[in-house]
Amino acid sequence: MGTYARQNIVFAKGEGAWLETATGERYLDFGSGIAVNALGHAHPRLVAALNAQAGKLWHTSNLYRVAGQEKLAERLVAATFADKVFFCNSGAEACEGAIKAARRYHYVAGRPERWRIITFEGSFHGRTLATLAAAGNPKYLEGFGPEMPGFDHVPFGDVEAVGAAIGPETAAVLVEPVQGEGGVRVPPAGFLEGLRALCDEAGILFVLDEVQSGVGRTGKLFAHEWTGITPDIMAVAKGIGGGFPLGAILATEAAAAGLVPGTHGSTFGGNPLATAVGAAVLDVVLEPGFLAAVEQKGLRLAQGLARLKDRHPALVKEVRGQGLLAGIRIDATPADLVAAALAERLLVVGASENVVRVLPPLIVGDDEISEGVERLSRALTRLAQSKT
Repeated sequence: MGTYARQNIVFAKGEGAWLETATGERYLDFGSGIAVNALGHAHPRLVAALNAQAGKLWHTSNLYRVAGQEKLAERLVAATFADKVFFCNSGAEACEGAIKAARRYHYVAGRPERWRIITFEGSFHGRTLATLAAAGNPKYLEGFGPEMPGFDHVPFGDVEAVGAAIGPETAAVLVEPVQGEGGVRVPPAGFLEGLRALCDEAGILFVLDEVQSGVGRTGKLFAHEWTGITPDIMAVAKGIGGGFPLGAILATEAAAAGLVPGTHGSTFGGNPLATAVGAAVLDVVLEPGFLAAVEQKGLRLAQGLARLKDRHPALVKEVRGQGLLAGIRIDATPADLVAAALAERLLVVGASENVVRVLPPLIVGDDEISEGVERLSRALTRLAQSKT
């Protein structure tokens, strides 16, 4: 179906931060499948885990216990705030399930009137009808009938607006610690802490969408760890599978209380193949020193992008981001810079607010960061010349 405006290129194989076409052209991948290929392409630990599991058992469904699923859940609980984990296949499913969990929490607690969720302008939570309504972007909602009710949208970064929006029907606040699709928008200091305090005061749930910002991308396992607060529910996907479809809902014991047998489910979620790869991703990301190295790579990338702003002041208006979730706001259409970068054999990703996302894999080398910045500089020069 014609749902994608695809680049006219086909990749045949990949290794590390590089992709290669069937004719041998090599591209530096600073899109990582939109923050999915956290450990790059064909990472040997992931390949080994997948191959080992593929020879034993692929799928049984959640009608039965799944040993690998239980082990991965235990590791996620040990590494995070969570007490309970539900596995699914994608970020949209994780966010949809988080919405259901938040509403169900109040229902079983005798507060069925609490079902509305406060969300933020510029957010993106997926392409299901509920997650589209949660984001409230008219461009994505157009043509799909009446918007699903239950979401109140407020400006991103505005704690006071959230406080004013909380009412007797409010069940939760849902927010991305860093907005990715919305333009790599980092909230002001104290924003997440303020939301946590408001939720505690109002007796509602604090829900994080860490689909893009999680699994090491900012230099912590999850981005909210930089603030010292914890959520009640968190949606995870993308990097957790390293390229294999895997998502999860993480929750405290209390927040998960409403999800009892029959209230939610997934045919494929957490099957043996997916959880074997997810476990291998955690093996790498949680190794001593790995996340600290990502933090340093993020600083190196930020410095390189800042130099681009100095070298191309007419085009580059702002550098944004945290860790290896970076973006540059340009005085041009993001698609134009994405195309110019492709001509320099560099892959980057567009976003809202005239921002181009720069999302290298977490295993990217210092030399590759320098090379990527240089290719992006050449792309900016190419774009500038095309406009004269």
